[in-house]
Amino acid sequence: MSLRLFSTQVESLGEFDVVVAGSGSAGATAAISSARSGARTLLLERLPFLGGTSTAVLDTFYGFYTPGSRSVKVVGGVADDVVSRLNAYSACMERPNTYGAGTGITYNTEYLKVIWEELVRESGCNVLLNAWVQQVDVARGRMTGVIVATRQGLKSASAKFFVDATGDADLCFFAGAPYELAGENEPAQMLTTTFKAVNVDTAKRRTIGKDEFHRRMAQAAESGGYNLPRREGSDHITPIAGMYATNMTRVQSFEKVDGNTRNATDPALLTQAEMDGRRQALEYMRFLRDRIPGYESAELVAFGTQIGVRETRRIYGEYRMTREDVLSAAQFDDQIGLCGAPIEDHHEGSDTHWQYLPDGSAVGIPFRALLPQKIENLLVAGRCFSASHDAHASVRSMAQCMAMGQAAGTAAALACTLHRELRALDVSNLRDVLSAKGAIL
Repeated sequence: MSLRLFSTQVESLGEFDVVVAGSGSAGATAAISSARSGARTLLLERLPFLGGTSTAVLDTFYGFYTPGSRSVKVVGGVADDVVSRLNAYSACMERPNTYGAGTGITYNTEYLKVIWEELVRESGCNVLLNAWVQQVDVARGRMTGVIVATRQGLKSASAKFFVDATGDADLCFFAGAPYELAGENEPAQMLTTTFKAVNVDTAKRRTIGKDEFHRRMAQAAESGGYNLPRREGSDHITPIAGMYATNMTRVQSFEKVDGNTRNATDPALLTQAEMDGRRQALEYMRFLRDRIPGYESAELVAFGTQIGVRETRRIYGEYRMTREDVLSAAQFDDQIGLCGAPIEDHHEGSDTHWQYLPDGSAVGIPFRALLPQKIENLLVAGRCFSASHDAHASVRSMAQCMAMGQAAGTAAALACTLHRELRALDVSNLRDVLSAKGAIL
């Protein structure tokens, strides 16, 4: 039996030029870019801090550089401001990716929370934390407002333009924009609970390399003494001496029930996954202490604030990026960013599939992939952009999310200034503005 909600007057948070939902690498960057461009901007975030996956799950930006024999920097602009602030706090470091996916920028997540806050507030953007999107208003193909749940009940905000950076395409879902549910047509990428360990002897840990690490993991799993679903997980150093971070666990991300697909947008499935992931992390921690040099006296110090989700809803935009686009390093007249990261498919089973672009090359990210069908004044940025499962597995890296965010926020502000619809923008003008602000196209 469902309950009917009898609505009373919903208090307004105000009228804005641009409302951004979600403050991860895409959303925070979109809000900064919009506000810096002069638009009155509101950033909504469901967590009590900014950063999304960048502060709640992971500690490394990938996608800044191409992998291979020649490292090429392919993301700039606001993303550079973030890294510059991290460097000012001595809170980041560059390191090679375990699987040859290019140089990563590993950082202290607690500093990054404050840095996102500094950059957002300095831009003049309004912020509301602990605000969960509940519903949107749509009239004649345009979003007019969004409703969020707060500790004081429901609040609303209206705007001329909206950016969906929720990762799960929540605004698109509520607005009725078309999307593909990950797991519906092909398997969805698995979920991962990250964790950190302290008191690791770094010198001893470095006595074995990746291949031996994976051999020991597989051997432990095959012995029957350890339940390790993924056999080639990774650990890495952090800016904190003696602290290692991991990407090891593998939790089921979808299931078919009576012909219907459930994935991490389903509350019950997500609840079970969060608990399974933490329990699984303890098993990997036991394996590390028992079998890996340097971990003998290590202690678990933190789980990720939430489980890492790779894909849930992918919108159908004016253009849909494909596997062929990525692997051929396709270029587009309307591209607003670049990606050299490989297709990284965390599928069911014990391993991960990797497919690389031509050495030193990068695929363009078309602006059209940020424009959901059917809703005129809505953009997306981040992992809910328009792409196939395979293309998404490359372009979802956090540096690319920042590139998409800068493009979406800038486009929304530009449309406000010029009093134009998003699809009527001169994309060459948008590209010029992005380039002038440091973006790499």
